[in-house]
Amino acid sequence: MKHQSIYALMLTALFLNACGTPERSRSLVTQHVPTKTIVMQLCSNCHGMTGNSNSPNFPNLAGQPEAYLISQLQGFRAHTRSDKDGYDYMWGITANLSDAQIQGLATYFSEQIAQTSKNTFVPEKLARGQEIYEHGIPEKEVPACVACHGAKAQGNQIFPRLAGQHSTYLLKQLNVFQNTEQRPNGAMMKGVSHALTKENMDDVSHYLESMGS
Repeated sequence: MKHQSIYALMLTALFLNACGTPERSRSLVTQHVPTKTIVMQLCSNCHGMTGNSNSPNFPNLAGQPEAYLISQLQGFRAHTRSDKDGYDYMWGITANLSDAQIQGLATYFSEQIAQTSKNTFVPEKLARGQEIYEHGIPEKEVPACVACHGAKAQGNQIFPRLAGQHSTYLLKQLNVFQNTEQRPNGAMMKGVSHALTKENMDDVSHYLESMGS
């Protein structure tokens, strides 16, 4: 019994370290591991068991469109999505995932309920962000976000849910789209984001995090 307890503690420590270093994602998954086990032992460490992340460094997955989650997991596995956090944290985890496991993970997280952010929001920033989201910036030829992501930012097929997403994460990804080629599957966003100022991106990210489930 004592040896079992020690083993359990060691195993727990291994998985709790999952978000600590890039190496934590290597060789922990095989194609024989059930989806729910992957969620419990790996995904939950960064994204939460229900896909609602407690850290702004890691995106909320709850309620994301299934097709979008599949495309992102496939992109990590194929190394076509190479933004730094994706490289550090997701390349190793997805390396040995089967198509069935990817489908299972996408289905699981798409069915979870997204939670509302508990952060405090600034009314002026919310108003500016809502204007950009709903109407774009016509004078800069920036289209409205609502056209692809939905009236409630709920996402649609390959377009992610943005409502309630961490503003820090959204801002980081907007900078990736604007300044790099690290997310080729999101090429449309490069065109959308190219004319956005830092303030524009901050405002729309702020607004999106405030949106309810």
